[in-house]
Amino acid sequence: MYTKEQIDQAKILSPRRNTSESSSMEALAAEQLKHFGIDARTDYGKALYDTALHLYQAQVDVSQLWAVTTKTLNSLSHEDKIARFNAKKFLSFQLAKILDTLQNPFRAVHQSLHKQHGSHLVKSHYPLFDNVTALFSATPVIVRTATYVYACTEWIDDAFQGKEFTHQIYSRLLNPTAISLANAIVDLEAGKYSADYLAWNFNSGMAAIDGVLSNVLSHGDVLVVSRNVYGGVFQLLQDYFARSNRMDIQLEWFDGYDEQSFSEFLARVKQRHAQRLNQGSELHVYIESPCNPHGYVLDVPGICRIAHEENHLVMLDATLATPILSQPLQREDKAERPDYVIHSYTKDICGSGATTAGVVIGETWRMFQPKGDKANGLDWSKTMFWDVFYIKGAFLDSEKAFDVLNGMKTLEQRVMNKVINTQVLTRVLAAHPDFNVNSHALPEHTNAGLREKQHRHGWPCALFTVDMENAALDRDTFVRFFDALEPGFSHQVSIGQNNTIILCPALTSHSELSEKDQHAAGIYLTTMRIAVGTESIKELIAHFIHSARMHIDPIRPGFSDKFMAGEEIDALYLQISTEVCRQHYGSSASMVDLLAE
Repeated sequence: MYTKEQIDQAKILSPRRNTSESSSMEALAAEQLKHFGIDARTDYGKALYDTALHLYQAQVDVSQLWAVTTKTLNSLSHEDKIARFNAKKFLSFQLAKILDTLQNPFRAVHQSLHKQHGSHLVKSHYPLFDNVTALFSATPVIVRTATYVYACTEWIDDAFQGKEFTHQIYSRLLNPTAISLANAIVDLEAGKYSADYLAWNFNSGMAAIDGVLSNVLSHGDVLVVSRNVYGGVFQLLQDYFARSNRMDIQLEWFDGYDEQSFSEFLARVKQRHAQRLNQGSELHVYIESPCNPHGYVLDVPGICRIAHEENHLVMLDATLATPILSQPLQREDKAERPDYVIHSYTKDICGSGATTAGVVIGETWRMFQPKGDKANGLDWSKTMFWDVFYIKGAFLDSEKAFDVLNGMKTLEQRVMNKVINTQVLTRVLAAHPDFNVNSHALPEHTNAGLREKQHRHGWPCALFTVDMENAALDRDTFVRFFDALEPGFSHQVSIGQNNTIILCPALTSHSELSEKDQHAAGIYLTTMRIAVGTESIKELIAHFIHSARMHIDPIRPGFSDKFMAGEEIDALYLQISTEVCRQHYGSSASMVDLLAE
């Protein structure tokens, strides 16, 4: 005999899951036949009844299997985990084999329904079971479809209510390939806390940023923003959210980096906007770390802790860090975690430079709840899915999701290579007296302490700025030198690719800022933003020096002689490469620990 709880679990498979009054497995199977007009007394009816009965029973058994897994997983030996994994894997193949066996009779019945004549010769086949073998693709399948086949009325009704994830409705909302990517980025970013988080993928990094801001902000709110943010974000905040005829958001620009300066700044902001906040407006925090264009690191845990003490939400754009350098959602103290983490997949996570995409990661109850639910005081209608994602349409298509998933496979190796190249390049440039290098990769830099404190192995991000204000070059000389850096350094506007990219922020990414705002952000005409790639850094340095010899030496004789000597650069490269590889490979789990599990 099955309990009421088990019967209710089985009803999930019923075409009348919400209206069924059946109280036994047998009644559920009989009800299913009746729903589709099948005579249970026929041979076909008897076979279908037995099949349905087994499926209802299997649903209860699989649910019990999941319950046992959840209860015992942490106590299992490594050998037991291997055995259970492979046993469940084989169950998946068995279930797929049953579906495949059903394919031919299903297709035969479908074909018999259509007698194709005249203008109806191109009637397509029914592809439902063609996808069964794709369940076992070694890589996520690119699901190129706009819509999906309905199972039955009550199932699709649940799907529209957000209560049936298996039954997808429309690829603008959910697509299997995009879901695979969302699961992958949550696993990478949240680690052992992955069960508590959910991600929504967007068609670009800016779409993701707009999505989280649109979800969090209400008219008249106050937003504390770290000073050095991507120029597109500055434009979005200033030209849309802050406009009085739009959202009338009060922007407050935080110039510091550490916990103490943030605490003091927050107190001043709350005092300035006391009246607005007392009238119901809320204060939120948006930070970028490492930040664009200098790559400076903020004290994310400290800022989150201060903000959360006063119930302010924190949004973090962690694009430049990637989950390889920093994993803010894995802090043990939840108060030190941001409420939302944003990534532009376009950059390092994908790495190809061929795809624009973005993601927002947050606690599940903030990201999605079925209609009618409420969690931690937040109504379902305020979750990101229903409030923004469901209605705005900035979804990520399956081809782009697949590109990002492929890129993630090599992310760790690419980041390690960039760490080596960044350290070598910044030290070579910093050794020249006419260059002012703004990079926390330099041990003496004011931001190096926060980098050491927060980043894995203390590794720097691959973005920094360097200016030549000390050289007192005229504009024409600087422009000729800068233009000559191509093709060694690519003149492009994005970052995070395999090639090293250089641009002048004052003329490109931060051109929307006034000269005053540019200078406040440490940006001058000769400021060059360098996004380091994975190429041979020694070849790039040689190209840089040759360009200086060609265009600067005639104006400033002896300028190129101030660079490090070639043998010094060789020694520096070997030293840094050895140290970074030692850090990376030396931090992996020991064989003793792995075999002891």
